[in-house]
Amino acid sequence: MTELSARLLGSINEVEPRAWDALNSSGNPFVSHAFLSACEDSGSIGPGTGWQAAPIVIESGAADGEGGVLLGAMPAYLKGHSQGEYVFDHSWADAYERAGGRYYPKLQIAAPFTPATGPRLLVADDALAPALLAAAEQLCEQNGLSSAHATFIEPGQLPLFEDNGWMLRSDIQFHWQNRDYAEFDAFLADLASRKRKDLRKERARAQAEVDIRHLTGDDISQADWDAFWIFYQDTGARKWGTPYLTREAFTLLGERMGEDLLLIMAYRDGEPVAGALNVIGKDALYGRYWGCTQQIPFLHFELCYYQAIDAAIERGLSRVEAGAQGGHKLARGYAPVETWSAHWIADPGFREAVADFLARERKGVAADRNFLDRRTPFRKGDQAAPG
Repeated sequence: MTELSARLLGSINEVEPRAWDALNSSGNPFVSHAFLSACEDSGSIGPGTGWQAAPIVIESGAADGEGGVLLGAMPAYLKGHSQGEYVFDHSWADAYERAGGRYYPKLQIAAPFTPATGPRLLVADDALAPALLAAAEQLCEQNGLSSAHATFIEPGQLPLFEDNGWMLRSDIQFHWQNRDYAEFDAFLADLASRKRKDLRKERARAQAEVDIRHLTGDDISQADWDAFWIFYQDTGARKWGTPYLTREAFTLLGERMGEDLLLIMAYRDGEPVAGALNVIGKDALYGRYWGCTQQIPFLHFELCYYQAIDAAIERGLSRVEAGAQGGHKLARGYAPVETWSAHWIADPGFREAVADFLARERKGVAADRNFLDRRTPFRKGDQAAPG
């Protein structure tokens, strides 16, 4: 039997990009070497951010501390806070510290700053999953970390976590599902008459004020990124206090995965006034960031939701994931979909308390999902298929 070894690295750049991406069989853009390295190399992750890169890898044939053949990997970070995760555990941290414990740092297995579902265990074979999870648990135990958290896990990997004793947690996002629509009007035809009219009015109002352009790859200039950076800072300052990504991050993302980026810009009198950044996956369009310098009625909905639907239909993508939260998305054809995270708690007593909390929370999430499912804007008897 081939001997396996687990290693904790200090940077994604310690792994050869092609070797890392070979394990990302789904092609998910947010666990690609390009995205993760851009976060590190731009200073968005690193000293002073509360995010310390700590990828864990499983290798065969490694000896004397040298790397062997890469068989498994986990995008992981030592976190000094709970920001940029979109799965909220602040109440857990407060309870743990009131009881005399130290909740931070913790281990976060995630795509940084990105509430998009994807693989969190990158493995050549699912049989290697227990070794990766055991390595994460051992890292916590040996270094006195309170817990490990894997967020926005693709449903197919949930059993890998659950079978190894990690506790599952669910939440709700809003996704638009493409039912083989040939154009936006075909999607509108599935909506109730009043909702259809509302969406048309919103689009007409927004489009009357601006010119809209779709930019990708080499079409995105540094001037475009400069303009978008201003938009992004405004939104970030209002939502999070401090924007997560540095200006350099957008340049690096453009250089390393520009063909996977869709920047939708709005211009008034030739000047950029708003923008929405999307990431193009194999079967989904992921809405990521939005911002503006002028408040124009319905422009947020136009750039972030309706233009994203246009782009997904044009590319034949199966869905649009418009990010975390936002019940206002429901009225615009984005249906409720469950998202999942998994959690490992070192302290047995605290683990039991969290398990009890999660059992009660799941009932509430299920009730919310049922409530929202009945309130989509689709015609009666023609509800959007669940995600």
